[in-house]
Amino acid sequence: MKEFELKQQGKIKRLTNQTFKFDERIKDGWFSAVYFLKTKQIVEEHLSDNIVTMQFFQKKDAVLCGTDEAIALLHTFADHPEDLEIYALADGDKVAPYESVLTVTGRYQDFGYLEGIIDGILGRRTSVATNVYEVVNAAGSSGTQKPVIFMGDRDDHYTQQAGDGYAAYIGGSTAQATHAMNEWWGKEGMGTMPHALIQMYKGDIVKATKAYQATFPNDELLALVDYNNDIITDSLKVAREFGEELKGVRLDTSKNMVDKYFFRNQHLMGSFDPRGVNPQLIFALRKALDDEGFDHVKIMASGGFTEDRIRYFESLHVPVDMYGVGSNLLKMKIGFTGDNVLLNNEHEAKQGRKFMPNPRLEKVEYNGD
Repeated sequence: MKEFELKQQGKIKRLTNQTFKFDERIKDGWFSAVYFLKTKQIVEEHLSDNIVTMQFFQKKDAVLCGTDEAIALLHTFADHPEDLEIYALADGDKVAPYESVLTVTGRYQDFGYLEGIIDGILGRRTSVATNVYEVVNAAGSSGTQKPVIFMGDRDDHYTQQAGDGYAAYIGGSTAQATHAMNEWWGKEGMGTMPHALIQMYKGDIVKATKAYQATFPNDELLALVDYNNDIITDSLKVAREFGEELKGVRLDTSKNMVDKYFFRNQHLMGSFDPRGVNPQLIFALRKALDDEGFDHVKIMASGGFTEDRIRYFESLHVPVDMYGVGSNLLKMKIGFTGDNVLLNNEHEAKQGRKFMPNPRLEKVEYNGD
């Protein structure tokens, strides 16, 4: 596991290019749009003395992420990176629509072909960080901040885990599901048991939890209780077996399933949607645990949670203690644009674009590593 590598540059501590595992083919233009590569060649042959300023922005209120990665990309793959003048905001900064977050000044042929890659880095990382920030805010909207666990490992390509996990951390998530998701910020993944473990114990939640505890005795004990679609029965089974050692239960009921609790209590039906993890089910679970003296057992809810759904749960004061969220945190809803806006320190840009100075930007020093 790499340490969380930070370097002081001015006022901002930034991840350095030692953190990122860049594909060396970036240098050969493998990931750059071909028109950037052709432009690089034309400029080298005909306009080699021009100095341009490239400016990056997006169009929403957002939590910025990816600036350190973009700077490291420039320092690693630009020709003569020591000659570039870079100004940037910091990962985690709140940004407004059209606010400049990064400017790069230098010879176009030295760095211009990296424009699209930088747009992609900033767009993806900022989207994830903003999504998480909004979900975390929703999870605290009732007045008590509930932890949000980032569980997006199965919702995207594995090569994205490190960057997405870091972006989730920037956005405010409490923990991530895999070690890779924690790599850039120096922690380890967290998690307890999947349905597969319970399946191999033929649905016996107590036996599965015993095996987990015997193998990982130093972990906080949290049982997954929806395998048999009877979360109250199974929660009470593990609570009675483990008592104070049981720290929590997690329910992940499919959105197409109705828990057996409602079939035993059909008088409750008719006034709400009984499918999946719903408020009435969690209220009933909390009451059942409390009635038997297990008020110390926390409830974690996962499965299809979004900002709006969490905010709805919190508005009802549903007794969820933490949320697990996956695919909804990975939706790409923010796109960045890089524009050349100055040519030899004079305004020159496409119609509708202009240089937008931002006093919040901080100069980035090149340290040669």
